Amino acid sequence: MTALWASLLAPHDQGRDDLCAVSAHGVRVRYADGTELLCGSSGLWNTNIGYGNTAIAEAAAEALREASYLSTFRYENSYARQAAEALIEVSGPQDYKRVLFSTSGGAANDLVMKLARHYHALRGDDRRKVVVGLRGSYHGLTYGSFSLTGDNLGQQLYGVDQRLVRHVTANDPAEIGALLTRQGGQIAAVVVEPVLGSGAVALTEEYVAELLRLREEYGFLLVADEVATGFGRTGSFFASQRWPAAPDLVVSSKGLTNGTSAAAAVIVSHRVADAFDEAGALLSHGETQAGTPVTCATILATLAEMRRLDAVALGQRLSERLDTELARLTAEDPSVSGTTGAGCFRSVRVTDGTAAGAPLPQAEVPALVAAIRAAGAIVHPGIHGIQLIPALTYTEAELAELLDCVRTGLAAFRTTREKALA
Repeated sequence: MTALWASLLAPHDQGRDDLCAVSAHGVRVRYADGTELLCGSSGLWNTNIGYGNTAIAEAAAEALREASYLSTFRYENSYARQAAEALIEVSGPQDYKRVLFSTSGGAANDLVMKLARHYHALRGDDRRKVVVGLRGSYHGLTYGSFSLTGDNLGQQLYGVDQRLVRHVTANDPAEIGALLTRQGGQIAAVVVEPVLGSGAVALTEEYVAELLRLREEYGFLLVADEVATGFGRTGSFFASQRWPAAPDLVVSSKGLTNGTSAAAAVIVSHRVADAFDEAGALLSHGETQAGTPVTCATILATLAEMRRLDAVALGQRLSERLDTELARLTAEDPSVSGTTGAGCFRSVRVTDGTAAGAPLPQAEVPALVAAIRAAGAIVHPGIHGIQLIPALTYTEAELAELLDCVRTGLAAFRTTREKALA
């Protein structure tokens, strides 16, 4: 065991050289034990255009040389101004007006909750403090975002205050409708991931349409948490750009700098920004490393590289190939019960191998991930299976290699499991 206390890694796995990465290039990661693996998870879902992009690295280096540290805490800096303007342009200036910078998806969701409550107070409605999220959602592990996260990850153990948070079932319009009937006058915001991160479950068109209708009826802010789905991950630059109407706030983080900087952004609609501007209101939020020159330089370089590579179109083509390959995997492998997700954000659901075909117990998912890793690919654990989140820049050969590793890993996992149960 080393001095490093790694996040969400069991104590008995800490200090292992096969889990200690030393370099990454393109879509491959090298580890301290000498192995090199194909990355099927885009880092932590954030290296959307692959590792080691030279243009982004050079932009970061130049900003560090020229500006080192400049803040957006009681000051502005020119890098942050440029990055904000670029984000408004790609998001749609007809819908959005201002950008608040943060340092992580979790911290940005904390900011969203404060922003929504303050907005309603400015409009003379101090009752609106409740924020609604979806069961099975993931919004972060800071205290505010942890309260909003819809998976049970120990909120009670850590004393997370969820008194002003409610959770409803995704794609169930009746449940959120009933909640709004009871508490509509208290709800400040509804925060949704266009594709739920934990299970790669896409919101249906019907559910999104109902959320938009309910927003008009009840007056809450609708927030699209696009930390995972933004920057081309699900078929358009932001997934919410395919909605019939724009959300009030968009949260971006993972693909924002292609994984190179601790950065996040909250993209703010005209009506929310105008409420603060007209009142001359000061939002009480600030983070030391938010909107610094290096983070904003990497945002600008990432946007430029996305355009140069036509990365959204690359992702659309890769998604079509994934459709074909995952359908084939489901048809050929009896232990695969189906797939979920959208674009280049997918899950593969696995059964326990019995005649009943019950879902694979969640406790066994790490062993499946390890088996696929042994076959040569990094995949992310999912609900009753794995998640596949390849870089948008994957070649056809790399996608074929990834699916071969999944097949080999599934077969090895089944064999080991059958022997253990015999």
